[in-house]
Amino acid sequence: MKPWLTVQADGLRLTLHVQPGARKSEIAGEHGEALKIRLAAPPVEGKANAELVRWLAGYLGLPRKAVVLLSGERNRHKIVAITGLDAASALALLLPDA
Repeated sequence: MKPWLTVQADGLRLTLHVQPGARKSEIAGEHGEALKIRLAAPPVEGKANAELVRWLAGYLGLPRKAVVLLSGERNRHKIVAITGLDAASALALLLPDA
């Protein structure tokens, strides 16, 4: 199992390193103990956090309410809770080449 993916009783927890202000939103691979995600949103007034939740839910094929930002509102290091997806499916979607 990857260090950035934790299985919880109510779903999954992802540890993310987020880079706002990118040209497009995409997964940029692993960054230490976190999964790096580039976001096409500025780090202003919660826009990057809203884009992270919206983009991640769409990318994983989940409703927006299934993705919740738990910590890191004002930080690049974030923890996100995900419900409705198992660890194997999450890994296959987030790192398809691994």
